Amino acid sequence: MFRRIRRFVGESYSELKKVTWPTREQTRNLTVLVFLISAVVGAYIGFFDLLFGEVLERIAPPT
Repeated sequence: MFRRIRRFVGESYSELKKVTWPTREQTRNLTVLVFLISAVVGAYIGFFDLLFGEVLERIAPPT
């Protein structure tokens, strides 16, 4: 059992050495991009939520 665990860890380490890690600049740019896209999608969903809420209130006002 320990031999299988040691082999797994060795193979995992070997694969991690093959990974091309992003540079600091790439990481920063992609992080900013994720924040911007999240904000745009949040605004989009929020806008339609308000719009549909107003439409529903006009169709069937709360009692």
